[in-house]
Amino acid sequence: MDPNFWSDILHPDVSILEKIVRPVLVYFFLVAGLRLAGKRELAQLNPFDLVVLLTLSNTVQNAIIGPDNSVLGGLIGATTLLVVNYSVVRFFSRHERLERLVAGEPDVLIEGGEIKMDRLKKELITKSELEAAARKQGFASLEEVERAVLEPGGTFSFIAKRRTPEMVRHDELLEKLDKLTSEIQSLRPQSS
Repeated sequence: MDPNFWSDILHPDVSILEKIVRPVLVYFFLVAGLRLAGKRELAQLNPFDLVVLLTLSNTVQNAIIGPDNSVLGGLIGATTLLVVNYSVVRFFSRHERLERLVAGEPDVLIEGGEIKMDRLKKELITKSELEAAARKQGFASLEEVERAVLEPGGTFSFIAKRRTPEMVRHDELLEKLDKLTSEIQSLRPQSS
């Protein structure tokens, strides 16, 4: 075993203070960058967005750890990120107005069953991407959706159209017609 094995693993190549400051700076940069990029980046709607997020994490890796490859340095960086995130989330949970300012407001994409194409364009979402998100939540098509909202965290919320009494009567009539049709067909003489 190499005599420097434990010192290489445990001894960071940069100061502990630098190991703490680097992840804090990168964390706040990424929060601001993702906020400016829009909710779409958080929703990971297509392969292009996923590639951006994956390469983004690889791009900032060296900014977080610097020239240090020690285990202790990595643990300090990871712990710093976790502590900063916990602190930020806890702070914003107590300051809702400030959270809305930073996280943004929900964006209504469908209202009253009508697709808001201007909102889709603003969020860089195609109609087919919205349809795919609706299918993931159990809707056969957007025609079943009364309201769709892109939440600040990048998730979609869909509300189904309510069935009116006329719709219920229509469905009941169709069901009765289908039943009558099958009964009439069963009464017809079978041709040999």
